[in-house]
Order: sequence, then structure tokens, then C-alpha cells
Amino acid sequence: MKTLICDCNRTMPLDAPALSRALQTSPSARADGLETLHHTLCRREAAAFQRAARDEGETLIVACTQEQRLFAELADATEGAPSPAERPIRFVNLRERGGWSKDAGQATPKLAALLALAQLPDPAPVPQVSYRSAGRTLVIGPAEAAVAAAEVLAATLDVTVLVSAPGALPQHRAFATHAGRLTRLSGWLGAFHAEWVQDNPIDLELCTRCNACIAACPEGAIDFSYQVDLSRCTSHRDCVRACEAAGAIDFQRDPLAMAERFDLVLDLRATPAFSQHQPPQGYWHAGTDERRLASALRELPAMVGTFDKPTFFRYQQRLCAHTRNERTGCSACIDVCSTSAIRSDASLKGKAPGQTGGIIVEPHLCAGCGACTTVCPSGALSFQTPGPADQGQRLRTLLGTYASAGGRDAALLLHSEGAGARWLDELGRAARVDPQIHGLPARVLPLPLWHSASTGVDLWLSAIAHGASQVWVLLTDEEAPEYRTALQEQMDVAQAVLNGLGYTGTHLRLLQVRDARDLAALDSALQAPPAQTVRERARFGLMADKRTTLDAALDHLLAQAPAAVPEAIALPAAGSPWGTLAVDNQRCTLCLACVGACPSGALKDNPDAPQLRFTESACVQCGLCAGTCPEQAITLQPRLWLADAGRARRQPRVLNQAQPFACVRCGKPFGTLQAIEAMITRLGAHPAFQGAAAERLKMCSDCRVIDLHSHPNEQRITDR
Repeated sequence: MKTLICDCNRTMPLDAPALSRALQTSPSARADGLETLHHTLCRREAAAFQRAARDEGETLIVACTQEQRLFAELADATEGAPSPAERPIRFVNLRERGGWSKDAGQATPKLAALLALAQLPDPAPVPQVSYRSAGRTLVIGPAEAAVAAAEVLAATLDVTVLVSAPGALPQHRAFATHAGRLTRLSGWLGAFHAEWVQDNPIDLELCTRCNACIAACPEGAIDFSYQVDLSRCTSHRDCVRACEAAGAIDFQRDPLAMAERFDLVLDLRATPAFSQHQPPQGYWHAGTDERRLASALRELPAMVGTFDKPTFFRYQQRLCAHTRNERTGCSACIDVCSTSAIRSDASLKGKAPGQTGGIIVEPHLCAGCGACTTVCPSGALSFQTPGPADQGQRLRTLLGTYASAGGRDAALLLHSEGAGARWLDELGRAARVDPQIHGLPARVLPLPLWHSASTGVDLWLSAIAHGASQVWVLLTDEEAPEYRTALQEQMDVAQAVLNGLGYTGTHLRLLQVRDARDLAALDSALQAPPAQTVRERARFGLMADKRTTLDAALDHLLAQAPAAVPEAIALPAAGSPWGTLAVDNQRCTLCLACVGACPSGALKDNPDAPQLRFTESACVQCGLCAGTCPEQAITLQPRLWLADAGRARRQPRVLNQAQPFACVRCGKPFGTLQAIEAMITRLGAHPAFQGAAAERLKMCSDCRVIDLHSHPNEQRITDR
């Protein structure tokens, strides 16, 4: 592995020997190539890049993203250099991420950490989901705008126009044209299903545009829109007679429901067909915005063929706390999804025995925001691009290299690879020319994510356990409002845990930038003072199971707690993955319906005694137990229980127990005293449980049957 660094025409104070020494202290990093500091690698020193590009078998890293395209073309033109498919070249940004900041002279530990991060192998590949588009395109909108757009697209795509508001249509027919009211649009790229109602007397597909109807109509109710203005029509029906040969006009026709499948949709109406923040792939809403329309007309012709994207999530139904026995518990993922890709599957109809329902995630609609995995308390949904293990390796490499190079008080800045990265580039460029802008401080370590909402409390607390002083998440106009709310709720929980453990300061924070006016505020926020962190960094890796990672992080944070730890830390109700249950023993009859409903095994019975047992560490606060309890005896109480150095929460404890009730006939225990008394109270007035029948309520199931068949005065179906 070889790394080439360049100080970009001496605008960055890079210390090559110090970077080399720093990388040598990281077990997963290499310092080859750092002995030379280049000044114009993309220009006068391009030969040095070409020599490195010809080295077979060596991974090549170039610390410049500005000239990424130029370096790729230069490698392709270099004789003897492996092709990009054989040996891809990686690029890492040092300039805007710290080299142009005002404290760049102290940024060596951070820059070394960024280089070590770039040297990591690519994450394991994940399954792909495919889209297939043949180019069948539906253009919806007012007549003039829809036709104008369709004429541009018709050269490369198979276009159908659905006119939503009448207007003049051209004399020639270049594509299928309908008029009507869209009633439903669903699907995604390559699989849209459109339904509309056609209720005008003129059928545009039958109309030959001979204009005989326009000439015949005495009221002028028909124009070049080839639709009847029913407010002006007085039923002369001259148009019907004029159109007799074509048969396009029929005032007696019932509204016609139409449906077709399309691969792509361009919507020019003011109100989009999809209300969610992130519409499906393959759908463009331009409205009356000329810039959005121009962008759509440029992009649509390229959307023909087969397209693949990652399956961003992994779902394990056995861990899901959404439903049990058709009762709904946790719905956090459904509530936060901005693409409507997740729906409930609570019904048990048609399911095999043992299947308990859950959720259904449509991978074609999923845009990879990962917010569902962030709010999932059980880990049933996990993000896979990259997966927890790969993300953990990136986290440990970044923080570990920074610390081993002498860095202190690291602030981890999580940002998206799209808009988030672009705004950090803008901040770095502003710091280069504006004396009032500081840029990314030397202690702030940027970590790009597919989407900024894809991490949650497990990664944040793990980062603190691995030595980060703070974790900040940068939000832009990419994020849906639901994501901001969900991330803040998760941060409130994590901050409550850290403060409860005695760590002082603000460790978690959402930073936001929407336009250039926010850059100065972002720059100021990035200079916040550090918060208290652990004395000794953790060594554990992030695991695929979210709860296991959380337990490992909590154990380390608890062991490193700087102050006396309370027995319990109260947590916010919204978003808490931890908590206990309060059981009203006066109401609870130990029917154990809650045990059957609990998806995580936190609630269990005792086969040897009437007891309800609870293991707090397993509880995900989904609420299924409270929703299932027929007595409304269970209440959720979010908290983090730390008694006995955190060991108590892993041990089962008794929430309720009762005296067993013995069968009045055989003496065998078969229920609890409270349950039998409640049953007698509720059924005692019923005619079927009077006299000797009332005594059967106090019998076990076997004795009840025996008594029923042996009682001499019992009425039988054979009696006349």
C-alpha cells in the first residue's frame, strides 16, 4: 500500500515525517510513500503519481479529491498501470478536512487518522436489489406543459401523457394522450401503477383531431383542447353527429376507470402524487419549477435499462417487537420512514403456526437513510451499508490512530457522503480565504456515512467508550423532519446516560446547515469545548447484534465512570431502549398473557410457582406486554438500572407472585387465588354458573369434565 500526499501548492502545513510516524503506530495502517511531500502532484510532479500507478499489486491512495478525475485519467493513460478494475485508486480529502483550517499546524493526529481510515479495506458486499426500466414514461400535468415535456422525451422514451387540466393540444399525434383525474399512483422505478378516471365525453385516444366537433358546436364548448366544457354545453349534441364516424364523443358514457403500468413518471402538477419526504426512485416532480423540469428532462432519458442498488437493511423477524397476536407494540420504524417503505404485517391470517407477524420492508422503496435501524430498540433492523462490524472497524481505526498519534478530546463528526460532504468542502474553502472562518478544528474527526440518520445510540456510546469526547451529527436539507426528531430523541437518551454516569459536558449534538448563511454558525458550533470522556479507551468491536454492542459500551462506560454511580438513571420516554415494568399487584391475576406477548424474553413465568419474572436488560420497552394485559396492570418505566455495578439488570427478578389455588375436588394447584376469585366475581351472576355449576369454577380442567359427566342432575343433550 502506497500513500501520496500533496500540500496543494504549499497551502497546507503538512508534516510528512510526523504523519509517517503517526501511521506507524497504528497496527492497521502503512506509512509507505509518506517519506515524500509533494507540492503539485497533479501538475509538475505528475510523473511521481505515474510511477506509483505502475506498481503492480500495491493499493494506491492519493490525498487529493480536487483532481480525482484527472488522476484517474492519468492512470488510464499510463503504460503498464493496472486498470481501475484491477486496482482501484482511493482518494482522501485532507485539504478541506483540516489542512486549510486555522489550526492546521496541530492537525497531524487527525490527518493521520484520515489516512488510516482511507487505507481500510472496502466493506463486505451486500445483496443488491434490481430495477428494470424499458422507458415507458407517464407525463402528468396541464396540457401545454405536459405536451411540451413529452415532445422532448418522445425521441428516446415511450411516452404517454395524462392531461390533468385542459389546454390546447397539437394537431399531430406523437404519443398516447389521455385526459382525466389521477386517482392512484404507486410503485417505483420500472413498476409504477397508475389509475385515473376519464369522465369527459370526448375520449382523446379515439379523437382524430379532425376539428369537426369544434366547427359543429354552437356554444363554443369545444376548443383545441378536444374536451367538452360542460359548463357551456347545452346538449345540442351537434358534436356527436359530427363525430359519428370516429365515435370519440359519447355523453352517455359512464366515467371510465383506466389503469396502466409505467417505468418512469414525470409529474408537472402543483401537488405531487407522493406526499412523503423521499418519493420513489423513478418519480420526478417538477411542478412549475423550470430548473427542476430541465433537470428531469436531462435525467429521464438515461433511466432505461437495469439498475442495482444495495439492500441497505437486514431484518430479523424473531427480534421484532412490532406485533404479537395481532397486537401492536413498537412502531418506531414505521413512524420514522420517510419513503413509506415499511408497513405493518400484524395480521396472522394465512401465516404458518409459530409466525407472529411483524413488519414488511419494501427494498425497492428504501432509500437507505437508515433511520429505521437507528430507532429500532431490539436490533431487528440493522443497517448494512456498511454493516455494524465494518462501521465499528472504521470507528476504532479513526479514534485509535488519532489517540496513538497524540490527539486528545476527539470530536466525531458524522456527516452524509452527499450534502454533508459538500458543506464541509464549502467550510474548508471559506477557511482558506476568510480570516473570520476557522474551519474544521484539529480535534474534529469527520466520518462520512451513506446517510446521517443511519447511526444511533449504540454507535454513539461506543464512540465515547473508545475515547471520543463528543459525537456530532451534521444535518442538511437532505434529511426529513422525522429524522431530526428521531435523532434528537436518541441523543437525549444517550446524553441522559452519560450525565447519569457522571461524565460532564454535552457529548451529543445535532448540527445543521441548510445554506451558505449557516456556515458561520456551523463554524462557531464546531469550536465548542470538549466534554469529559473515559480515562482508558475500550477495546471491544461493534457487533451485529445492537443490544450486545450497547451492553459492551455501557459496561465500559460504567467501569470508567468518573463519579459515584446512582442505582438508576431516569431516561426520556421517547426513544428509550431500556426500562423496567411496574406491575399493579392488586390488578394482576398472573394470567401470564404478557409472557406470551413479550418478543425479547424479558418476561417469563416460573413452572414451579405462580410467578411473573422479569429480566430488565432484555426489555426493549415496546409496550406489547402493557397492550396485551387484560387487567391493564402493566406500566412502562424508562430507566437504566445500575444496581450491583450493572449486574442486577441481567438477573431475573420477581415482579409478582401469588398463592396457588387448589382444586376443590382433587387438591391439585391449577391457578392463583386472585385469578379464581376474579373469575368467580365476573361469572357468578351468569345463569350457566349457578348451583353446582358454580363449584366447577373452583375445579381444575380434569375435575371439571369429570364432574360435568358424573353429576346426576346435569341436563344432557339426549334428554327430552
